[in-house]
Amino acid sequence: MTAPEPTTDGTYRDRIIAVEPGGNEFIADADRHGRPSQLVWTWASPNLEFATIFLGVLAVAYYGMNFWQAAAGILLGAGLGVLAHGVLSARGPRHGVPQMVLGRLPFGFKGNAVPSTLMSITAGVGWFATNSVSGAFALSTLFGIGPLPALVVVVLIQTSLAFFGHNLVQAFERFAFPVLAVIFALASVAILGKSDLGAPAFEDGVGGLGGFLLTVGTTFGYVAGWAPYAADFSRYLPKTVSPVRTGFFAATGLFLACTTLAIVGAASVTIATDATDNPTDAFTSSLPEWLASATLLAIAIGAIAANAINVYSGAMAFVTTGIKLPAHIARALATVFFGVAGFLIAWWALADAAASYEAFLLLIAYWIGPWLGVVFADQYLRRGHRVEGFLYDRSYTNWPGLASFLIGLVVSVLLFCNQERFVGFVVRAVPELGDITFFVGFVLAAGCYLVFCRAKIEAERVAL
Repeated sequence: MTAPEPTTDGTYRDRIIAVEPGGNEFIADADRHGRPSQLVWTWASPNLEFATIFLGVLAVAYYGMNFWQAAAGILLGAGLGVLAHGVLSARGPRHGVPQMVLGRLPFGFKGNAVPSTLMSITAGVGWFATNSVSGAFALSTLFGIGPLPALVVVVLIQTSLAFFGHNLVQAFERFAFPVLAVIFALASVAILGKSDLGAPAFEDGVGGLGGFLLTVGTTFGYVAGWAPYAADFSRYLPKTVSPVRTGFFAATGLFLACTTLAIVGAASVTIATDATDNPTDAFTSSLPEWLASATLLAIAIGAIAANAINVYSGAMAFVTTGIKLPAHIARALATVFFGVAGFLIAWWALADAAASYEAFLLLIAYWIGPWLGVVFADQYLRRGHRVEGFLYDRSYTNWPGLASFLIGLVVSVLLFCNQERFVGFVVRAVPELGDITFFVGFVLAAGCYLVFCRAKIEAERVAL
């Protein structure tokens, strides 16, 4: 059994100041617009922010890497992450549906509720809270106000953008891009000029192979954390655009922004500054006053750019879990819900942003790794297949796909997790491994899926 795809009605088109109607429907040709090159700023702007900078800070200050080791780990982790993001972005124009709707192929309609729920919590609450904290700290320092009032301002702006939907979010990313690029370029030059790139690694860090793998893992977790959003922002492009160009521009914007700022963050730790509980203040304290103020403003704008996407796609994933809401308010209503939930979590995280961020990045990688393994294995098995009839069929199941995901997730965490509250059994015996949970989860989930689902998918191709 297959089901027809619900579609948009052609009234939204490229209107910016209009609430995007519906939820996760197929995008009709009349609503398609744009070009692949716009994905450069779509994915660069939300990563020109302090959360990206702090990847490098973690590598040097917490993982015991020197600058060059940190830079190598950042480039490797980001490279692996953007490969996934580019491949998934390329599918958006062809299928015209959000990324998590495509997830119904490897997981089935009901089974897909598991990764969709994880995605909605990760994006709409976790990332929303993480970025809101950095934006709040920046505004707090810039205007001399308390972190809580600053947090309220940031949350209201980014939730409003996401409430209106795709076109307004895309427009904000476009106009924010040149502002963020210029300010962060000036700040980067100033910081690199003052940093000591040959400084030895901190003695109290993790160090060695374990520290390097933690750097790769947290960077991969950050960058690949955007993968479950990928098609959300390419699905409005015309069907005729090149998939290669679509994937290339999405990956390029993401890679350049993430690697540049994370490496600058690593360099910033080598500059001697006064101790402070405000991480954004610590980053800008070595800059001239005018540039420090501009950088704090850019950090706040970057946080808003990131969270407009986070809460939008978090709400989209929530709608994709199968919960029935009125179609014309489904996504917008979920957006408001996640805005409130994210605010509450961000308020709680203000007390210890660094520890919360490190754990969060690794936890993202734990489920993203096996999720990507299943998604890519499914895409490989279905190459050349028609898939449209399965995406909105509530009776379609693929329980072996969900089982593959859970096997990859549970086994990799039990054996290779390296968190403060739980250390995997293999890591206990070989602590120099650091944390390779994400790699093991990816390979194990993909292998299971290829074994469990090959015959089923071939039979579906014949039937359809």
